[in-house]
Amino acid sequence: MLQRELDEAALLAREAGQILLEIYATDFAVRMKGRADPVTEADTRANTLLVRELRARFPNDGVVAEETADTSDGLRAGRCWYVDPLDGTKEFVAKNGEFSVMLGLAIDGAAVLGVVYQPVGDRLYAGVVGGDAFVVEGGVKTPLRPTDEASTAALRLVVSRSHRSTEMDALKRTLGITREQASGSVGLKVGLIARRDADLYVHLSDKAGVWDTCGPEAILRAAGGRFTDLAGEPLRYEGSVRAGRGILACNAAAFDAVLPAVRTAAHEAGIV
Repeated sequence: MLQRELDEAALLAREAGQILLEIYATDFAVRMKGRADPVTEADTRANTLLVRELRARFPNDGVVAEETADTSDGLRAGRCWYVDPLDGTKEFVAKNGEFSVMLGLAIDGAAVLGVVYQPVGDRLYAGVVGGDAFVVEGGVKTPLRPTDEASTAALRLVVSRSHRSTEMDALKRTLGITREQASGSVGLKVGLIARRDADLYVHLSDKAGVWDTCGPEAILRAAGGRFTDLAGEPLRYEGSVRAGRGILACNAAAFDAVLPAVRTAAHEAGIV
């Protein structure tokens, strides 16, 4: 059940996390690689470590990383790692601790393994689809399992701290949701669902990359949750490095009730 891959990914995520913490403690520089898209030395140094080590330890696998220009590996089938060396750069810059290292392994286009490491607090989420999902915090390993809450009005929604969409308010009204919390990093939002501190995350945008989704998807599915695009279809990790149809992450009990409203919101936003 991919035990070696899981162990190696966890070790590498922690190593990259130490790089992030070293730079986090300094007065680091920030540059923009696109509109509202910051990047720091932490992104690039952690990226270099992860890509180099994954290629050395798994030489027959593809590797696609956010800060690596060549993403051609993501256009093929087989085994491919998807790496976000610093998910939540805006939170890193704001120094609120809500950032993570994310690694995911896809085989023949499907996410199968994920690791998300939050250096601040030393919290590591991990899972293998068809196997176990767990979080390690303070040296204690705890199984992950989302809630069984099926009533949409009772769901707890987690949203982006740095780029919450205006369409989210309309979706909340449709579903009757009254409880919302903000968090940085896709992986940490999904971690909240897997550990029963939230129930639903909707990314109403076509801007996500596959390095944003592969690791978190594998963890949530391993824990028993659902992770799809906004039309309710499985994400595919081949042919494109963009997850252009958004993200729906939810506990399994409420997924079918939530999906029609999410699909409508996505259609109105021109995403699906």
